[in-house]
Amino acid sequence: MADTKAGVSTSGLTEAEAKEFHSVFVTSLITFFIVVIIAHVLAYNWRPFWPGPNGWVAAMGDHLSTVTSFLA
Repeated sequence: MADTKAGVSTSGLTEAEAKEFHSVFVTSLITFFIVVIIAHVLAYNWRPFWPGPNGWVAAMGDHLSTVTSFLA
């Protein structure tokens, strides 16, 4: 088994260091999820993930004709 000193876990961190790491980790995780949510809202406002009632062609608007004329 691993040698452990009193007050030191198998990770090598003391309890105070583990609590500090945990608080930094949780803060970083919450910040990351806030950024992700904001990015998804902005991306959805720019180009919705689901088509409108008339399908993707109506959602694309004039872009579809521009792309087809460019490719032709």
